Amino acid sequence: MAGTKIKFKELAGRITGISIPVFGVSWNPPESERKVVRETFIFLEDRRALYNDFAHEIDQDVAESVISIRSELTAALKRIPENSEAVAAFKAMRAACREYLDNTQRHHGGYGGPFSFMTQLGRLRAIIGVHISYLAVKYGIDIDGELVRVIPPELRNANYLEA
Repeated sequence: MAGTKIKFKELAGRITGISIPVFGVSWNPPESERKVVRETFIFLEDRRALYNDFAHEIDQDVAESVISIRSELTAALKRIPENSEAVAAFKAMRAACREYLDNTQRHHGGYGGPFSFMTQLGRLRAIIGVHISYLAVKYGIDIDGELVRVIPPELRNANYLEA
């Protein structure tokens, strides 16, 4: 799926089911906030834990990647104003990272086995995908490359809504 791109305007139409003007009179994102969100997307594009096939994932490598994601989200939160539209999404993604780490470490050593690992990783990807979709629309940022795979299928595939 490399090289795939979702334009934020297409995503906005899929989320609402109607064509909407994304940046209205009431709110235009400050460029500095948009820059932080875009840079965070660029970082996330390179996190294989968000899109690799489950069969290719190694739990310890995924945990290290999730720690890196959580750290990057914390750094992004430090760079934007506390009243930024991105704060809630960044915090929710960061909380999902903590939840993933807590739940997989709790099950490490055979308690949940591979199904728990896959379930927790799927949950993390879904939460991040929803927030990436929201931020892409809110800040007018296209989603590139493998990061597209974390976007919920119903938003990624326009044909799904037409069926």
